[in-house]
Amino acid sequence: MSIYFETTRRDFLKTSLATAGTAALSRHLALAQAPAKYRRYSVTSQQGQKALVSYAKAIQAMLNLPADHPQNWFRNAFVHLMDCPHGNWWFYVWHRGYLGYFEQTIRTMSGDPNFAMPYWDWSDLAQIPDSMFNDVLTPVASAYERYTKDLQTFTAFIQPSLKNYWGKLSPAQIQQLNIRGYKTFDDMWNDVSGWTPTPMTGHLSHPGHFNPENTAFAPTPIARYLTLQNPQLSDSVKKNVSKGTVYSGLEPTNFATTYYQHIPIANPIKIGFNSSTTASHNTAPSKGTVFSTLEGLPHNSTHNYIGGGAGEGSPIPNGPWGNMTNNLSPVDPIFFLHHSNMDRLWDVWTRKQQALNLPYLPNSQQLPSYEKEPFLFYVDGNGKQVGPSIAKEYISMSRFGYDYEPGYGEEIIGKRNLVLAAKHPTASVEGLMKGNAATLTLSAAAIKTHLDSDTATSLFALVTVPRPTENSPNREFDVLVGAPADATNITADSPYYAGKVAFFCGMMHMSGMTDEATFIVPLPKRKEAFANLSAAAGNVAVTIRAVPSGGGASVLRAVTVQSL
Repeated sequence: MSIYFETTRRDFLKTSLATAGTAALSRHLALAQAPAKYRRYSVTSQQGQKALVSYAKAIQAMLNLPADHPQNWFRNAFVHLMDCPHGNWWFYVWHRGYLGYFEQTIRTMSGDPNFAMPYWDWSDLAQIPDSMFNDVLTPVASAYERYTKDLQTFTAFIQPSLKNYWGKLSPAQIQQLNIRGYKTFDDMWNDVSGWTPTPMTGHLSHPGHFNPENTAFAPTPIARYLTLQNPQLSDSVKKNVSKGTVYSGLEPTNFATTYYQHIPIANPIKIGFNSSTTASHNTAPSKGTVFSTLEGLPHNSTHNYIGGGAGEGSPIPNGPWGNMTNNLSPVDPIFFLHHSNMDRLWDVWTRKQQALNLPYLPNSQQLPSYEKEPFLFYVDGNGKQVGPSIAKEYISMSRFGYDYEPGYGEEIIGKRNLVLAAKHPTASVEGLMKGNAATLTLSAAAIKTHLDSDTATSLFALVTVPRPTENSPNREFDVLVGAPADATNITADSPYYAGKVAFFCGMMHMSGMTDEATFIVPLPKRKEAFANLSAAAGNVAVTIRAVPSGGGASVLRAVTVQSL
């Protein structure tokens, strides 16, 4: 397995020294935080419910705007389709900027100067809140139908103004779109319509075909899979958003996932809170892409299930799916409550790092490239293009003057055992592949340490699975640990069930897109997953598989188990 950020011994030493300097810088920035003007409340609170009234008022106003207005509801969603990062270390900071400016827009359009976006804490409420099915708070409402009745209607409404907008983009914006794989407007629109052109091979009579798995547009009736009568997340997604999984995702003490190749150290893969480093936030996910626990499990699988694009229990196995399953996901108003919660968890992790006197930024070797990354497509609360801005502007929540009502995750702040775990890591163990299953020999002592804590996770699996393709559209895979080889229909409450890893959105156009990616999965905290542990004197053999969530044989490509 190879991961993007490869480091030499000299770089490793520089990085180690740089971490101390970054810690001091982090503490300095923490002291510079301004008092918050706005507070984002849980959507289940009285204040959160009050905010939804203003939210709905603003959505209706944005739907009523002409298609060429930057604050039109659908135009706002295209900012996400054209520029959002996933599977890399700019995931959190880009979405913080996007959500912050959107929040300003809601204040303007609703007339509520005190509006703050509520968050949906799915660890406490594993269903879409009932109030999010009211009127325009769901994309299947009649107010959307005049625009999204079908693709022809949507195209006639939005495409002319988008083409005009495209023609006025700056060279810097065009360059970023090219990195993303959008060489022309039609390249981008193909991700909306699901059209896949046939490569120019002389078969001009077959110019292309429709690919439902890569369709960002969703007609009104199927824009959201979950309903007021069926609001619950599936059992496997509930496992992903559970307090145990979220706690595990908050545990890493490194900012980003990094791979130190060709260096004889115990853990060459440094697990981070963020996904792996890339050269640009628009860089195509590569063979070395590593999804962090929180992005790859709760974030991705919640998106997919709300849109119906999940293997388990979904009536839509091969698309087209609802809005939340692809990159026009901000068309569904639940998107912003979902990302408000993800942003809240980043804040929890940051404060945890501060409490432990640990850095909450990339080390000083990586920090300059992280901070200077340009974000060029934001629109502010007055409907003006923000213009050139960089990631550094959105690292602190003080940029938008808000904080959060406490939700799940606060329990991790100040936990000293995380520091001890970082000082005494377990050596990385690579799985021996046989067919599409891996067998690993793990230390019995390490397993017992992993099982002994009610909350903290000591052992994580780095699981590599195939990326969805048109011929094999599986987006989600269930990771099984220690399950009998002949076991079938293993459910999320099984002791062998570790979690569901999920790819979000298609983006099949992107050049350089490789056929696999890796996810960081906490191992189960159930003794049954580690057979013969009681009798083991030193080591325990453990088998790991990854099976498509809709059923089928294991498709695991590789796996490594390690501690933080």
